[in-house]
Amino acid sequence: MPIDFRSYDPDDKHTLQLTEGSNAYTILTFLAAHPEQGFTPKELSETTEIPRGSVGTTLSRLHDRGLVRHKEPYWAVGDDDRLASYGAARHGLLAADDRFGDDDFGDWQATAVDPRTIDSEDETGAADDG
Repeated sequence: MPIDFRSYDPDDKHTLQLTEGSNAYTILTFLAAHPEQGFTPKELSETTEIPRGSVGTTLSRLHDRGLVRHKEPYWAVGDDDRLASYGAARHGLLAADDRFGDDDFGDWQATAVDPRTIDSEDETGAADDG
């Protein structure tokens, strides 16, 4: 991923790339999917197919930001509330994909109703004039 070389600071805590496909994203996603387990860098490398040398560097950066925990030689997802929210959202999306992933939504457009064109109704079901 290209960066602005003049402004790039590897020590800046905001430069960690958590975009999909990055090493940090891949490792954090894997650890978040196994919140109660710890993994060695070798296990993470083998599971995520990230080169072993890159795993160690990435884990250190994630640890510096409090996103992972470390008990030699194991690494686990951190206790940060943001990670719990991420894990819950990810779980929900995976569940929705399992349930609706094969549904064909292509015909919906033909029968869809634009909500901006619907008159609002009061509690009795009568149309609201204002």
